[in-house]
Amino acid sequence: MEEAGGSITDLDDPARLPRAIKNATELEGARTAHLRDGVAMARFLSWLDRQEPGTVDEISAVRKLEESRAETGQSLQMPLRDISFDTISGAGPNGAIIHYRVTTKTNRTLAANELYLVDSGAQYDDGTTDITRTVIIGRPGDEMRERYTRVLKGLIALSTIRFPKGTRGMDLDPFARHALWQAGLDYAHGTGHGVGSYLAVHEGPQRIARTGTQVLEAGMILSNEPGYYKPGSYGIRLENLIVVKPASAIPGGEIDMHGFETLTLCPFDRRLIDTGLLSPQERDWLDTYHARVRETLAPLLDGETLDWLEKATAPLD
Repeated sequence: MEEAGGSITDLDDPARLPRAIKNATELEGARTAHLRDGVAMARFLSWLDRQEPGTVDEISAVRKLEESRAETGQSLQMPLRDISFDTISGAGPNGAIIHYRVTTKTNRTLAANELYLVDSGAQYDDGTTDITRTVIIGRPGDEMRERYTRVLKGLIALSTIRFPKGTRGMDLDPFARHALWQAGLDYAHGTGHGVGSYLAVHEGPQRIARTGTQVLEAGMILSNEPGYYKPGSYGIRLENLIVVKPASAIPGGEIDMHGFETLTLCPFDRRLIDTGLLSPQERDWLDTYHARVRETLAPLLDGETLDWLEKATAPLD
């Protein structure tokens, strides 16, 4: 019997790039999803801040966060469909494991004067979220504050950068690492991955990494998540989602430049910020961001959570 003829040709998925460039409806859905998620995160972090060290563990923290998202979704009339991925909940040395997944055998108590890293996300009908915050349980050491601030400087660098058409993710990756590199530090993962809309928390082809060869186009959503990990001690990662804005003019400039809009609405832990390491421009960005978080979330919060938000988003000293 003769074999059938034919050959196989490998081609890129023709729908991949158009899908990655979100339309106006998808972007508006992402904004409303992040508003809802910001409320849930504020309620969770406020609750966590009120607990005594040693009374919460990694698993109970995850359960509380998922409850917060489910309850917030119901109250704001957009039910939580699912979490975006298995939550990374790492206390102390477990936070230094980049892709850590808590189990009953590894479950660790959030102890006094240790860092706690929580990387999580939610799936709603109108959008997908992915956020990482690192907070102190108790009081931080000087090294923790210094390294946290360097990670924060990397996040701010990407949040504020302007870049010309044709720029690839690999071209921006070093900006997020600069403050760490200056101190002889780095992290062993990419700075950002593409994010989709509902069921696609990791979506290509865009990414901010040494391997990010895709040109960044207006409408693409990415994560902005630099980090630092000290094996056996602690881990730090800070993550916001950002969307590429259309290229526009800069006063006095000659070339239209893209920038990023930050979607995520959640405070950073002010107790971990060494303000002496921040430039005036970085301080201004952080104060402006926190003011936006406060003004956007406050109408949807009350009681102890609202009090916590006011303190968490106060201007830097």
